[in-house]
Amino acid sequence: MTEDIRNTGDTGGSRDADDNQDAPLYLAIDQGTHASRAVVLDGRARVLAQGARDIGMVRPQADWAEQDGEEMVESIFAAAREALAALGARRHRVVAAGLASQRASCICWDRRDGRPLSPLFSWQDRRAHRWLRQFEPHAEDVHRKTGLFLSAHYGASKLRWALDNLPAVRAAREAGTLCWGPQASFLAFRLCAERPFLSDPQCAARTQLWNLRTRDWDPALLGLFGLPEGFLPASVPTCHRYGTLRLGDAAIPLLALNGDQSAAVFAFGWPEEDAAYVNIGTSAFVQRAVAHDPGWVPRQLTGIILDDGRTTLYTVEGNVNGAGTALEWLTAQPGLADAVERLPQWLDDAEGASDAAGGDLPLFLNGIAGLGGPFWKPDFASRFVAAGGGAGDAAGAPWQRAVAVVESMAFLLQANIEEMAATLPPARRIRVSGGVSRFDGLCRRLAAISGLPVHRRDDPEATARGIGYLAAGRPAQWNAAGAGEDVFAPVWDAALATRYRRWRLTMAEATGI
Repeated sequence: MTEDIRNTGDTGGSRDADDNQDAPLYLAIDQGTHASRAVVLDGRARVLAQGARDIGMVRPQADWAEQDGEEMVESIFAAAREALAALGARRHRVVAAGLASQRASCICWDRRDGRPLSPLFSWQDRRAHRWLRQFEPHAEDVHRKTGLFLSAHYGASKLRWALDNLPAVRAAREAGTLCWGPQASFLAFRLCAERPFLSDPQCAARTQLWNLRTRDWDPALLGLFGLPEGFLPASVPTCHRYGTLRLGDAAIPLLALNGDQSAAVFAFGWPEEDAAYVNIGTSAFVQRAVAHDPGWVPRQLTGIILDDGRTTLYTVEGNVNGAGTALEWLTAQPGLADAVERLPQWLDDAEGASDAAGGDLPLFLNGIAGLGGPFWKPDFASRFVAAGGGAGDAAGAPWQRAVAVVESMAFLLQANIEEMAATLPPARRIRVSGGVSRFDGLCRRLAAISGLPVHRRDDPEATARGIGYLAAGRPAQWNAAGAGEDVFAPVWDAALATRYRRWRLTMAEATGI
């Protein structure tokens, strides 16, 4: 029997109430890799106003990825002010706010004034991956405690790097004024008048220092990575009164904090336990929501995506680092500068040209930004493999290599879905979101190899709607009248199935898994 994890929150009122000029409104802040967005929603998740500001990313060295904490704070304030200004007098009807942030990004700052003491280390930053190798004998223990594989994408190694290399961080530690931890904690500290020093479960866990069972920082993990105690934020639930956002003459309580990928699961209300949620953006994630603690899942990530003080919702998760990042990499290859624009036609042409033997399309072994689930090989070398086994330029024409990169995303997502089926009831549908999901050819391939219908809503505000839902108290009518969705029915494709089997065999040989 499927366990019931349906919404038990408050109702959002009737349609007439939401159309009323006095109905409560909600501010959703979506702080992403490339931009900060602020969206004002009503009780049915309809967008009433929005604002946005782009933010930069610098890569001083290979494997480094940094953002500016001050720029990020200012971008959020500017986006939120723009959204509220568009409301006019109705801005005073905004009764709650939620903040969704990049989960594994982290930063160091000064407790006295909130001044950043380090760059904001992006989740893409892997500068300490070689240093982290010394802890491989402890990898299983780290995974069991945190739900995460030992990885330089997470915060622990970045905080240790900052302590070892940044004099300002060491000085603040000695003075007792150091704050460090998730990006979300820094943003709440700087955005709220009360200067809260708090963290939600999802973002805390992405430091790789937070214990899923105790729901607090783990002294043994701090000791393992050589990090002093006493400088991390206090652990509180996802839904909590974090503080007050003061935006001009508006004072709005911040009532929800979550990671961007976790928030997106709630975009259309309470998640379905029999659906696989796939968000395909800069990277891609497959998430299954479960009402019980799944315990240790050997080749997947586990975590908490909601704790409201009464209810806890867990996830089993797999990730694909090479999604949007793989497309960026692709456009830097010879002859492929315009690959993204031409991909829709190329994907269509490849389907029409396929035959039962799999055609002559190459495979792509996708380790862009590190090979994630279910293989977990951070230093995996990406490469093309021709149908006949050749590599490099021998592996197809430029357009064929572009198709192979997209198919590698579908193959990695399917590998994660198959891995989840070993511990969870089989999924009955896939719900996709994110910018890269706009490629119909990717959705068709995912439906074909999974044998599941793929549902896609054309909604660029999935993360904002999700964090808005939590801030609003989980209204029963959330997005009930949302936009329609595209459904890609599974259609058997013998050539694609052949390529997927060949890809699995090739990956097994390359990874030993």
